[in-house]
Amino acid sequence: MTEQATGLQLRSTVKREGVVEVSLTSVPIPEPKPDEVVVRIEASPINPSDVGLMFAGADLATARVAGTPDHPVVTASISPAMMRAMAGRLDQPLPVGNEGAGVVVRAGSSDQAQALVGKTVAILGGAMYAQFRSVKASQCLVLPPGTTPAAGASCFVNPLTALGMVETMRLEGHRALVHTAAASNLGQMLVKICLEDGIELVNVVRRQEHVEPLEAIGAKHVVSSAAPTFLDDLTEALAATGATLGFDAVGGGKLASQILSCMEAAANRTAKEYSRYGSTTHKQVYIYGGLDRGPTEITRNYGMAWGIGGWLLPAFLQKIGPPAAQKLRERVAAEIETTFASRYTKQVSLAEALRLEEIAVYGKLASGQKYLINPNKGLAR
Repeated sequence: MTEQATGLQLRSTVKREGVVEVSLTSVPIPEPKPDEVVVRIEASPINPSDVGLMFAGADLATARVAGTPDHPVVTASISPAMMRAMAGRLDQPLPVGNEGAGVVVRAGSSDQAQALVGKTVAILGGAMYAQFRSVKASQCLVLPPGTTPAAGASCFVNPLTALGMVETMRLEGHRALVHTAAASNLGQMLVKICLEDGIELVNVVRRQEHVEPLEAIGAKHVVSSAAPTFLDDLTEALAATGATLGFDAVGGGKLASQILSCMEAAANRTAKEYSRYGSTTHKQVYIYGGLDRGPTEITRNYGMAWGIGGWLLPAFLQKIGPPAAQKLRERVAAEIETTFASRYTKQVSLAEALRLEEIAVYGKLASGQKYLINPNKGLAR
């Protein structure tokens, strides 16, 4: 049990003068209520959504660091256009970190809370870039015996998003999927899920060198958007799989529209007659990420049976309801060392995460450059 009264927490504040300030703050460790536990956070991944909250769309080339090595303060400039989108969070120090894992060190008086003392758990709920996090006992996902916090840190966002894509496909009556930025940790999980569940999947990667690693884990259809034959390659893969549902992590640029165009071309291969309204096969692309912050460009050359929309994990989980969501969580816990295993290139402390050289790496959101924060790195337990 920890005797500490306070712990460090990473917070992000958008200032009215057009900068974001990211710093470490000492916060009290609350005494848990009867149905709560206190978790010592030992692993929390840096996901794209975390980078978005942490730096508020700032130009990271302008990032500067002040303060001390143990308590750095990072500032970066935000463009006027992005500042308009930040109006709702001005001068509010927001805690960062969607998910994490650690050990329960304090517990409230309820039997459910007391049963978790000493257990390694994964939790979702924000403010995970902190040495300690107080949550309801019911929010904790107990990890299988022997599972480390690092292995369980990414139990929610990526695994549940990948499973949510497959469930959305089933709910909407599609039979195969397209996924972009597919070399990511999430993309590799989706490959494994689709192989296990017998689902055809078309993987779109942004660099040619990402093709082979996906094929090495069993991906059948991998195409590179950097290849000069990309549109032809994508059309062939769509024709082979019958995929009419796509999930796009890129967001900006032409990619979502190109996927719809190629879906239409694949559908027209089996058309018995020409229709000026295009194929009657509904084609859908959901944008769920923003690796490209530019405008989404749409060229309407795919008939009238299509849709582009947004997809968000919390909204999906709410849609399917608690029992169905719990089944997905249980599958993640059971396969955390296999299907849903995540790979990290580096583990850093809270202070190290605010070094400019580290921000320059994880801020690129590049596939194969996933960081893990251990808020208690190097500290005695």
